[in-house]
Formats: sequence, C-alpha cells, structure tokens
Amino acid sequence: MSRGFPVAEYEGRVARAQARMAEEGLGALLLTTEPEVRYFSGFLTRFWESPSRPWFLVVPVQGKPIAVIPSIGAALMESTWVEDIRTWAAPDPDDDGVSLLAGTLREVGGPVGVPSHMETHLRMPLADFAGVQAASGLAFGDDRGIVAELRAVKSAAEIGKIAESCDVAARAFARVGEIAAPGVALSRVFRDFQRLLLEEGADWVPYLAGGAGPDGYADVISPATEVPLAEGDILMLDTGAVWDGYFCDYDRNFAIGRASEGQRAAHGRLIEATQAGLEVARAGVRADEVWQAMAAVTGGGEGAGRLGHGLGMQLTEGLSLTAKDRTVLQPGMVITLEPGVETVPGRIMVHEENIVITEGAPRVLSPLAGAELPVI
Repeated sequence: MSRGFPVAEYEGRVARAQARMAEEGLGALLLTTEPEVRYFSGFLTRFWESPSRPWFLVVPVQGKPIAVIPSIGAALMESTWVEDIRTWAAPDPDDDGVSLLAGTLREVGGPVGVPSHMETHLRMPLADFAGVQAASGLAFGDDRGIVAELRAVKSAAEIGKIAESCDVAARAFARVGEIAAPGVALSRVFRDFQRLLLEEGADWVPYLAGGAGPDGYADVISPATEVPLAEGDILMLDTGAVWDGYFCDYDRNFAIGRASEGQRAAHGRLIEATQAGLEVARAGVRADEVWQAMAAVTGGGEGAGRLGHGLGMQLTEGLSLTAKDRTVLQPGMVITLEPGVETVPGRIMVHEENIVITEGAPRVLSPLAGAELPVI
C-alpha cells in the first residue's frame, strides 16, 4: 500500500467543494483544524500537538487552496500540491497571522464559510477570529456542511488506508497472548499492546483504551491501572492506531485463563448484535435504523447509547449510530459497529468492528471476530 495520494485525489476534493460552494454562494472556505487542512492539502504532521501556533487553509471558489501558516511549516507544505504558501514568524503575540489571513481572504472574496457543525471547533483565539473578520470586511458564516459532506464519503484510496490500519491492528491482536496473562498489570498490557501495534506497522497509537475484570469492565475510556489480571477476568483492548493519517477503531475481548458460561453468552450476544447491524447496514438505510437492529439484540432502548460512528482521518467523525441520527448511509462511508451489553449491574462488555458501506453488502475492514470468546 503506497503512502500519500496522487494530486488528482486533492484536485477532486477541491473541485467537489467548489461546486457546492458555488451552489451555496460562498466565496471561500476557512479551515483551521488538522483534518480539514490535511483533507484538502495533504499536510500531514504531528506538530499539531503543539497549541502554540494557528494554521490556516483557504479554499477559494475558484483556483487552488492557499496556505496561510507559520514559517516553521513552509518546507513541509511545499512538499504538498499547494503552491501558494504565505507565512509569518509565529507565534507573534501582536499579530499571529491575523493581518496575513485577513489580506488573503480580502483577495479571494467572500462570503467565508467556516465549518461549524457538531465535532468542529475553531482552532484560533476568539479575539483573533474577530480581528480577521473586522480586517477582512467580509461576511462570515457556517460552511453549509460542505466539508463534513465531502469527508463522510471516502475514496477508494482512503478506504485502502483504513483497511491497512485495520490489518496492522489485526496482527497485533493476534499477538495478545504474548503480553497478557494472570499476574500481569493492565497498565503493562496497555504499554505492550502499543508496542505490538508499532512493531506491526502502525505509525503511532493516539488511542488505546480497554478494561478488565471478572464480570467485564465499568467503562471503556478509563486509563489502565496497576491491578494485575486474574484468572477468570475478561480483558478488552480497543485501539485507534494510525497508518498514513487514517485510523482503525475496533476492539477485542479475551478471557484470561478460562471463560465462564456467562462470559461466553455475553460475547455471543455481542457478535449476534454486530451481525444484525451488518445485515441492515446498506446504502439508503438511516443510521438510526442500524442502531435499532443492534439495540434490539442488546436491549436497553435509547439508554443503549451510541452503538457506532463514522471513522477516517479521525477516530470518530460524522454520523453516530444512535436513536436520533437520521443520516442516510451512502457507498463509501466507513463506520464502526459497536454494540454493548451489561453483564451485571455496573459492568459491561462491548465489541466493535469496522465496515465500509457499498452498493451491496458492506465490506468488513476489520477481520470479523467469531462467536467463541478467545481464552488466553
């Protein structure tokens, strides 16, 4: 699997955005966050971990994107397909790109659309954003959902990268028996599982969660503790590993030493719910209908919560499989199926798979787990 994308991939993304911008009467899109900037430029770096500098990409209704970025990023941006790169020495407490960005937007023209839907944020100080609006003299508003609409449907090349990330995780999950055993602290398992992911080809592991206990786990987001695994425990590992900028996001459950009938039954029900979601997940079906198919197996009504979500450049993006999300599935959407069941009061087990919606039956990107609970 090759890294990066051909220029045609970015040209297509920009062309589709510009067609929608013209329909909506927008003169420019202003993008400020990592996935938005990367989606249209190919600018891939972990330097976004530093909050010291803002980064901007302007997509005009005609022509190629314009990068307005700190000078430290010029060399990397020059390696992308973006040609118009405007820089300043950041961070600058007096003018941290405000005048440069305002001038660029004046040159392009408005109105300016800024992604403003759920999951988005404005990655610049509010006062600086107000300064850009005032100095540019342009009208600002939301982007009419254009960026989210484009990102929701993945190209074949994007799906290939997610599939590669899933394959990396599959190889690491196959090696869990090397790192987990009675007496091993959960924190050690977490550290070692990240090592396995890196050994198997992950670029980095931004997300790893899980839990362990005889009746499952209390939640799926807590940090690992020093408590050692014990025979009879259920161990769950959930990873969001990245390959070439794209995430996988799925988990696996393991019984430590032995599995009880109750544990096996809970795992079997999770697989049954996942299969129910797979059978319903088709183009034209709504997200809430996929949720309903899984919730009917797991129980809990609306209290079952979110049972899956969109996946791609971010660990979670786009639609949610909930009782209230009416998003219509389209070919090219990559989603997770993530049912959960309560085993005893206060304890749960969850299961997750990654799939892509097609014109027919969905394609499974993570190797489907069987109904039998693995014992290590």
